[in-house]
Amino acid sequence: MVAIHLKCLSFLFLLLLTIAAAPDPKLESKPAADLIVSNAKVWTGDSIHPTAEGVAVIGDRIVAVGSAHEIDAWRGPRTRVIDARGKLLLPGFNDAHVHFVEGGAQLDSIQLNDVTSATEFARRVAERVTSTPKGEWILNGDWDETKWNPPQLPTKKLIDPATSDNPVFLDRYDGHMALANSVALRMAGITAQTPDPPGGIIVRDEHGNPTGNLKDAAKDFVLKVIPALSHERRMRQARRALAYAASLGVTSVQEMNDAETDSFADFEVYSELLERGELTARIYVAPAIADWQSQAKVGIRHGFGSPYLRIGAVKGFADGSLGSRTAYFFQPYSDAPANFGLLNKEMQPLSRMQEWMMQADAAGLQVCTHAIGDRAISTVLDLYAEVEKTNGASDRRFRIEHAQHMAAKDFDRFAQLNVIASVQPYQAVDDGRWAEERIGHDRASRTYAFRTFLNHGVHLAFGTDWPVVPLNPLLGIYAAVTRATLDGKHPGGWFPEQKLTVSEAVEAYTSGSAYAEFQDKEKGSITAGKLADMVLLSKDIFSIDPTGIKDVKAVETIVGGKVVWDAEGGPRVEAERQSGVQ
Repeated sequence: MVAIHLKCLSFLFLLLLTIAAAPDPKLESKPAADLIVSNAKVWTGDSIHPTAEGVAVIGDRIVAVGSAHEIDAWRGPRTRVIDARGKLLLPGFNDAHVHFVEGGAQLDSIQLNDVTSATEFARRVAERVTSTPKGEWILNGDWDETKWNPPQLPTKKLIDPATSDNPVFLDRYDGHMALANSVALRMAGITAQTPDPPGGIIVRDEHGNPTGNLKDAAKDFVLKVIPALSHERRMRQARRALAYAASLGVTSVQEMNDAETDSFADFEVYSELLERGELTARIYVAPAIADWQSQAKVGIRHGFGSPYLRIGAVKGFADGSLGSRTAYFFQPYSDAPANFGLLNKEMQPLSRMQEWMMQADAAGLQVCTHAIGDRAISTVLDLYAEVEKTNGASDRRFRIEHAQHMAAKDFDRFAQLNVIASVQPYQAVDDGRWAEERIGHDRASRTYAFRTFLNHGVHLAFGTDWPVVPLNPLLGIYAAVTRATLDGKHPGGWFPEQKLTVSEAVEAYTSGSAYAEFQDKEKGSITAGKLADMVLLSKDIFSIDPTGIKDVKAVETIVGGKVVWDAEGGPRVEAERQSGVQ
């Protein structure tokens, strides 16, 4: 009996050991991650789990966010592991307002933005001529006469001596004025007798002759005679833009493709790059509102497409810019008492824009409108209110692009209509050098009023308007947090009461921008189930002196679980074919 009893005990002991040694079926069924980012300081942007130490990714989605121990459990023999070495990991930056192909073009164009004198301006143009074939256009430039000493608009006389064999059309950095040489003016048929078009100004000298400067709609005279961009060149520029965005941690962009002609040409390029597996940023395209029917007639609605390429928005214009004195105000410019700015040609007559907005909204398209001056913004809010009244309540997420100079009465209306303020913080520290000279202290106090917007419950979406200002989102965060103007005259902040915290600025550049494109459930935070778009930074922007944020770099940029930028190895395309527009 004793022997039998001992045998039973021995059997039970062996059975217990076998059970203890058996793998947990739950663990055994758990798939290994394709990518793990470990040893990181993760700022998730998720209020439920705001911080973590690591992230696990399967395919293009985040599957786990948690402690080092929790994330290590997802490791498998083929898991790629990125050791963050304690660096800060953020959701990928989402630029809510760019002109992406145009930005790619500017990377290889004549550079005039840092010019500080008329002499240097003329010298650089002449130098560009020497490397440009006879008859070929010289374009872009992004000049800014407010950096000159003394500040003065360039004229055709400055560049004509060196450019007799080339048409020249050089954009002011805000995109609302450009300088044409005499060759370009002749090709466009612009003379002293040419009348100003609706929504535009031909700048003239004391004798009534064109100086070469064309504002807003007057630019169209020249734009119509510039040869269309070839598909191949457009592809090159898009690739340049994608590589540059990856190097800056930009994982999504919202393309304001508002050209009157070929407003879908860039979309065609993005579609081809998508098919080739070469898109390294997610792109949401908003063609011109005048062309709204092209989307509506085939049933496209807001946010239509794939995770990489979507459409379903339209972009309109209400006015010009402060720098070109074409932003539209209730009161005249302080330094030009007869000038109230310009209502854009799309708003003339106003009934046409109202009809476009009404029909586009009824078709389910998202309406985005450029408005900078207080009267332009107020007029757009009037139009949006009428659309909502007529078409009824819905989650339409109206946007005002720039929303720079607000009337005090309109902050509440922004919130009531759930209008998104799609703003560009770097422009605050740029324009802050001279804005008060144009519009006075009182109006300037409601300029780039980020804090006031947030206090009123308005959704903020951050962007750059690249190539108007640099694409680098760290510069935008620096600007929103410090408001220190570029001329060094406001180190404590220009209207410092409008400063944001670093967290608020990052949220506007991630979840805020995602909300602005109906993608807040898909991206904008490091959350399990969302797309694995992340950026690893060289320094912790939450702990360093805010003045140092502008010098922080992207170390790794990850889009859909694929590394598209490595600071040590440069741009990378991990060529798994991406899903196309559905």
